Amino acid sequence: MQCQADGASIDNDAMPAPAADPETLQRQLDALPAPAEPLDVVMQDGFLCALLLRDKPPAVSAWLPWALDIDGRSLPAASAAPAQVTLEQRLQTLREAVVQRQWFDPWLFELDDDAAPAEVVAPWAAGFALAAERWPLPLRRGPAGDEALALIYQYLDPDDWPVAASLAERIDELEPPGTLAEAVEDLVRAVLLLSDLTGPPAAAAAGTGAAAA
Repeated sequence: MQCQADGASIDNDAMPAPAADPETLQRQLDALPAPAEPLDVVMQDGFLCALLLRDKPPAVSAWLPWALDIDGRSLPAASAAPAQVTLEQRLQTLREAVVQRQWFDPWLFELDDDAAPAEVVAPWAAGFALAAERWPLPLRRGPAGDEALALIYQYLDPDDWPVAASLAERIDELEPPGTLAEAVEDLVRAVLLLSDLTGPPAAAAAGTGAAAA
């Protein structure tokens, strides 16, 4: 399996978090004992982005079981530990990018060249929606929020996702992406737009050390 990995570096005075590797994470997920049914690495990435869109993400103990098993079954700590470390590294990398309102590269499967952009990014959107459904975003629905959500939920079946159904009118107004690059831009732009509405605060506003490069 090949993934498009995050290649962006974050300029920060503090020691940067180790870079998480999607191939490593997939191996760790594959090694989880039965009956665990973890989200794949692309869904994990969308899942983590939805978690961080608030001033403070849910506790690891709350979200980790749902990342490592679709039914939220707890795993032995020793079995879960390798994947937990990688997921927390990736969450930190994503949070640093979002706090600084910087571009990040979503983890996506590299499919055949003739694969439609929507097919490539749909698992990422589904992971995002799973987390946003279990831990609702601190978002008051309105034009700005609906625009950002539509950029993600346009890739999901409204029969399966009530939020996608509620955004049908806004989604119909969108121009479907013609290329994978445009679809990826939709995802990243949506996360950064939502962060302005839900948190985490931008580095300068938060007065964090990350504001000074």
